[in-house]
Amino acid sequence: MENVTALNHPLIEHKLSILRNKHTGTKLFREVVSEIGAYLIYEAMRDVELEQTTVETPLETITMGTLNEDNYAFAPIMRAGMGMLDGVLKVIPNAKIAHVGMYRDETTFEPVNYFFKAPEDIGNREVIILDPMLATGGSACDAIDLFKKKGVEKIRFICLIAAPEGLKKVTTEHPDVPIVCAHIDDHLNENCYIVPGLGDAGDRIFGTK
Repeated sequence: MENVTALNHPLIEHKLSILRNKHTGTKLFREVVSEIGAYLIYEAMRDVELEQTTVETPLETITMGTLNEDNYAFAPIMRAGMGMLDGVLKVIPNAKIAHVGMYRDETTFEPVNYFFKAPEDIGNREVIILDPMLATGGSACDAIDLFKKKGVEKIRFICLIAAPEGLKKVTTEHPDVPIVCAHIDDHLNENCYIVPGLGDAGDRIFGTK
C-alpha cells in the first residue's frame, strides 16, 4: 500500500518478540513500547524539511540542516498511545502534545470519542498521531478527522502493529497521511483484535488486566 512503511529490521523483530510474549511484565512491556516508539519516529521523520543554519565546529564554520521542533505536535490516542510518548519525546523533546481520548465500544467495535485537547495553534503544526495498535482503523481515521477539522494539513500516523484491514481503511479515507509501523500482522479476529498481535496494548502498558 502506498504511504505505508513497515520497519524490517532484526532489532525491531527482537523487540516485538518481547512485546508479543504474554509472560512479559508491565515494566518491561512499557519500556519496550517506548523504545520502539523512538525507532518509529526516526523513520517517520525521514523526509522532513530542515532549516539551514550556521554551525561553528572546533575547526571551521559550516552550514547544516536543523529541525524546528516547535513546528510539531505529538498526539497520543489515549490510553495506549501514551505508552509511546516518552520514546518520541526523547527524539523531538520540544514538540507540543495534543491528547485524543477514545475507547472501543465492545458491541459495535466502533471508536467512541470522549476527550480532545490540542494547542490553540495546532493548525500551524505538523501532527504525529501515536497509537500502538492499528486494528480496524476507526480510531485512526476519527483522530485524523479531528485534526483536519482544526486546520492541520500535515499528519503522520505511527503504530507498533498494524492489521491489513486497518491499513486499507486509513489509506483509503486519508491517502495523504503517511503510516509508519513496526510490523504488519495477519488479520483481525471476530472480536477485531489483531492476530497474532500482542493483546490489549493499553491494559499491558498500564497493568490493568
